[in-house]
Amino acid sequence: MSESYIQNLFAERIGGAGFGKDTTIYKFEKIKRAKAAAKEADPDRELFDFGVGEPDEMAHQMVVEALKIECAKSENRGYADNGIPELKSAAAKYMEDVFKVSGLDPDTEIIHSIGSKPALAMIPDAFINPGDVTLMTAPGYPVMATHTDWNGGRTVKLPLLAENGFLPDLDVISEEDRDAAKLLYLNYPNNPTGACATPEFFKRAIEFAHENNLVIVQDAAYAALSYSEPFSFLTIDGAKEVGVEIHSFSKAYNMTGWRLAFLAGSEKVISAFANVKDNYDSGQFIAIQKAGIYALNHPEITEKTAAKYKRRLKLMVDALNAAGFNAIMPGGSFYLYVASPSGAAGGITFDRAEEASDYLIRNAHISTVPWDDAGSFLRFSATFAARDEADERRVTEEVAERLKTLGLRFG
Repeated sequence: MSESYIQNLFAERIGGAGFGKDTTIYKFEKIKRAKAAAKEADPDRELFDFGVGEPDEMAHQMVVEALKIECAKSENRGYADNGIPELKSAAAKYMEDVFKVSGLDPDTEIIHSIGSKPALAMIPDAFINPGDVTLMTAPGYPVMATHTDWNGGRTVKLPLLAENGFLPDLDVISEEDRDAAKLLYLNYPNNPTGACATPEFFKRAIEFAHENNLVIVQDAAYAALSYSEPFSFLTIDGAKEVGVEIHSFSKAYNMTGWRLAFLAGSEKVISAFANVKDNYDSGQFIAIQKAGIYALNHPEITEKTAAKYKRRLKLMVDALNAAGFNAIMPGGSFYLYVASPSGAAGGITFDRAEEASDYLIRNAHISTVPWDDAGSFLRFSATFAARDEADERRVTEEVAERLKTLGLRFG
């Protein structure tokens, strides 16, 4: 049977006539296959999955109850378009109460999104023309880069190096790239490094935006999961003039899959985003937005979640360091980002973190996420499965013992 003519119709942005024929195996598929192989080889051995990048619990019971109540109301059945006013007002109050960001206008400086991922995907539509540049931290969440490329733009990666505190060095960006840049993507607290940006860095970023006429997009998905005082980019003078901050309900309130976020900041950026968004969706289900209002009005829910992750991360730091890693507590998020081992007992060597990750899965039944973008690192997540605090200790103690038996080498 001859190949379907449809194969020749695919847009070049997704691969053109070669779409679906790429045989490259990406790292998450490699992890999936390695886990399957490990389970098949030793089905009775527990596999500890530290690679999960989402909360391990359901949303708070009262948030779920709020959704149940709002689902039953006829006035919530219609389209929400660019969001209900009540959610915008709740978001403004939340930003003031939790992050000390005062003076946000709910009508013009806040807008909801069906999750933060679609927001990051849509923003390039508002700004990127062919030849324009988006500056992206690496490693990092790739969605904005993908849509920059799809719009004919170009992505310039800014490496996050340990010696810089996992902050991008804005001063080394070439003049050509600065001239073409329209967007600067930041993500703090950072995934995967767990690093937090300092006020001094954000001040420099705002100066950089003014100097080069670009927009800052600060992805604050993990901002509420901070192990010191929660901090917002928008508290820095001039931030609203140059950018927006995106807050996610998924990480702060365990509302994974509910698809709710909000953007706050520059009126012009919010307006442009609203225009693009209007051409993509008709808003999140109003009942979900109203459940989100309940969540925003109860930040103590997040405080309890953050306390749990902090407790788990401390156990993980001890477990990893007992096996030779150099793990330190992150400033935020639920991730530990540690330098990958260079080898293991028996003369085994690892040239990349991907190789080390595969080895840990197959030989210790411990799953992580590898990163080789700026050095070789492994990301361990505190969202591993555990029934209670006693089980958290059991898991981390067992992980330490398994890692010790491997004779891992570093450096």
